[in-house]
Amino acid sequence: MATFLHRVGRWAFRRRRVVVPAWVVVLAAVFLGASGASEAPDDSSSMPGIESQQAFDLINERFPGAEADGAEARIVFVADHGQHITAAANRAAIGDLVAAVADGPQVADATSPFGTNAVSKDKSTAYATVTYKVASDDLTDASKTDLTKAVEHARDAGLTVEVGGSALETDAGEGLGEALGVVVAAVVLLITFGSLAAAGLPLLTAILGVCVSLAGITAVSSAFGFSSTVGELAMMLGLAVGIDYSLFVVSRYREERSKGHQPQEAAALAAGTAGSAVVFAGLTVVIALLGLSVIGVPMLTKMGIGSAGAVVVAVLIALTAVPALLGFWPDAVLARRDRKGVRPARIKLFRRIGRTRTAGTSAKEARGVRWARFVVRRPLPVLLLSVIGLGALAVPSLDLRMGMPGDEAKSTATTERRAYDDLAEGFGPGFNGPLTVVVDARKADDPKAAVSAVSAKLAATKGVVSLSPARFNEAKDTAVISAVPSTAPTSRETQDLVHTIRGGRSAVESATDAEFKVTGTTALNIDVGQKMQDALIPYLAVVVGLAFVLLMLVFRSILVPLKAALGFLLSVGAALGAIVTVFQQGHGAGFFGVDETGPIMSTMPIFLVGIVFGLAMDYQVFLVSRIREAHIHGEGPGQAVVTGFRHSAQVVAAAALIMMAVFGGFMTGGESMVKMVGFGLAGAVFFDAFVVRMAFVPAVLALLGKRAWWLPSWLDRLLPRVDVEGEALTKHAHTPRDSSDNDDRRTPMTVV
Repeated sequence: MATFLHRVGRWAFRRRRVVVPAWVVVLAAVFLGASGASEAPDDSSSMPGIESQQAFDLINERFPGAEADGAEARIVFVADHGQHITAAANRAAIGDLVAAVADGPQVADATSPFGTNAVSKDKSTAYATVTYKVASDDLTDASKTDLTKAVEHARDAGLTVEVGGSALETDAGEGLGEALGVVVAAVVLLITFGSLAAAGLPLLTAILGVCVSLAGITAVSSAFGFSSTVGELAMMLGLAVGIDYSLFVVSRYREERSKGHQPQEAAALAAGTAGSAVVFAGLTVVIALLGLSVIGVPMLTKMGIGSAGAVVVAVLIALTAVPALLGFWPDAVLARRDRKGVRPARIKLFRRIGRTRTAGTSAKEARGVRWARFVVRRPLPVLLLSVIGLGALAVPSLDLRMGMPGDEAKSTATTERRAYDDLAEGFGPGFNGPLTVVVDARKADDPKAAVSAVSAKLAATKGVVSLSPARFNEAKDTAVISAVPSTAPTSRETQDLVHTIRGGRSAVESATDAEFKVTGTTALNIDVGQKMQDALIPYLAVVVGLAFVLLMLVFRSILVPLKAALGFLLSVGAALGAIVTVFQQGHGAGFFGVDETGPIMSTMPIFLVGIVFGLAMDYQVFLVSRIREAHIHGEGPGQAVVTGFRHSAQVVAAAALIMMAVFGGFMTGGESMVKMVGFGLAGAVFFDAFVVRMAFVPAVLALLGKRAWWLPSWLDRLLPRVDVEGEALTKHAHTPRDSSDNDDRRTPMTVV
């Protein structure tokens, strides 16, 4: 591997006037394809294999013309203090609103509160329900405008009117997102390298990779069903790994130049050593992302495929575009002390930064070495402290409740949240999460009687406070019933109620020959959470198993991959515990701008495991490969750890800070779920890079000693040999000549 990538790096450096334009052509081609591509499809909420989805499909089949997941607007009316909503003036205003909205071409039904018993007992609150024939993303601007104007007219009449549901759902304010991550990454790179060129090169190549990936995803979105969410995740991961992978190659290039190698040979060595680590680190990320397909959710599978493509592009750019660009400016990326009389013009601020960085290099390096030596001298206390600390942070995750936060998690500045609160106050906490029961009575002798029996069973169930009249389809063989729980949609009691209703189904079905299924947003969230929970262990087994084999190939060891997996589980557990502490239990929620706590997003554990596993293995490969490189060159176990830290700890820390900045940028947005994702990923990277890789890993290696690199002889013979550390490169003398200034001049290959 190292020998092959050495040749690739040398070729890219020499053929830079071909390689760089080739990437420009690729970018132009994918942009051309994206410009002519059909519009990206909407995010699919399909969840095969769960009862809620089966019920949705049945409703769509038996009630044609109105989708089960079509847009809905629940318009909430609150009378002024001391007045009744049933007063003549209020009734007239509400009637005018319902009549105005009902005429819309996309409206399937609009019901008045006075004809459907939708008035609270104290007559202070009422609601009207408007259902649409299409999903919320397909609503036209005209339909939204008609609803908005009708609401404003009712408000002018003196009523407090709020709108919940999906029809007029407001978008959360966008945060700084990737822009903040890029800015922080630039600062970190500038401080790390002390050179504008060295800081700018990883940013430039990462942005190139993100542009290629996003344009490529857009170009094939119609054919593969990639939604906008696929592009968002690919952009986030592509930017993070793109910067990191280029950072490691540039850092190794600077190191080789400081040893006296000529530019071309330094670029080739960087590609052969750091490039090998990039390849295997990228493979672990790709494995983790493609592993999302085992969950059985089409949306997650597509997100994994799209993001894996972005990671592959980042790896290819790090191996080809980075050496090629180094060929154009071979000295610009070097520290000032390593340049050969080259002093590019820089403004005073960055000149001072460069001087500070150069002067402080040895001190910073010494701090890393001192820390490594401290860990090697006291491995057991460091190991115990890291394990106990991460374990304590992970304890709250035992109280994890999964679901999909709804309007209750939004800011009180939104009309959806105010409508939610008004309904909960007027009708009870369970009113915002009704259960939809669809009764299939085709096999029953008397469908109407069978539906009545099901309704009676539901009404007698403890925890159900009200039922709507059964609504039949045209064939009169299928009915839909709405059941309102007594508890909030995200409470454990509501989850137990759903299980209770489903648990008593067999007796009702045997007595009536009618089948029924429970769905609705509340039941759907419960089913999705259960599906994610059931899929977590198989997903972990697939991803960790494949990565274990890959790391065993890389490090020729059984204990090192095992240690990597255990360390990853510690960091993910701590990150998940931190998420539960803030977003579910509410500790520190105000600091992060979380308006309302609730269950953790159902897909969060899966995302946390998948994405963080791949990224954590980046640090594992980059850090431990340098330790193993020192080990195979003859250094003892303790000294190899110190040497590995001397060459890679600072760069790993910079890479982690960059990833944390990219993920943390999403916390500046207004959507609670987006904040949760950003917080979880940034926290997991922090725990993994600065606790697991900087404390847990060296402590374990120091305790294991030479046993860390043990591999049974029979397994050693079976496994193919993959040279990641560049051992083969050191066995050949390097040619002092270099053709960095002449593309057509042929130099003897360093490695044959």
